[in-house]
Amino acid sequence: MTRRGFDALDEELRTLKSTERPAVIRAIAEAREHGDLSENAEYHAAREKQSFIEGRIKELEGILGRAEVIDPSKMSGAIKFGATVTIVDEDTDDERTYQIVGESEADIENGLLNIKSPLARALIGKEPGDSVEVRTPGGERSYEVLAVEYR
Repeated sequence: MTRRGFDALDEELRTLKSTERPAVIRAIAEAREHGDLSENAEYHAAREKQSFIEGRIKELEGILGRAEVIDPSKMSGAIKFGATVTIVDEDTDDERTYQIVGESEADIENGLLNIKSPLARALIGKEPGDSVEVRTPGGERSYEVLAVEYR
């Protein structure tokens, strides 16, 4: 994953541990004070939230523990993980720029393309001027690679 992706997940983990976890523990304690737990909706909601938070903490610790941080600015050549790629749709002339990133940091709306996506897989190894065919839910699409940068 990129440094930006690692830092974002690390910040989420710190927030969950330092803010969210203590808050839900307080909410459970307050709900217990209300008496009968079998019919206490606040208690059950707080326990459910605690379960979600603990699950997310374990997930993030696993991701961050296995993460290999890549610095794209030290790379060059054909398209690979970390590349910022500008492509043009050969049918519509629609131009887009994506950075190829890891699954946990992908966000297509912000131009962060999952390395496992069909488009990213088709682009790997290509260079400016190359064309790629990609099977999408809307049918076959053809793209031309305009530029490859490593920033």
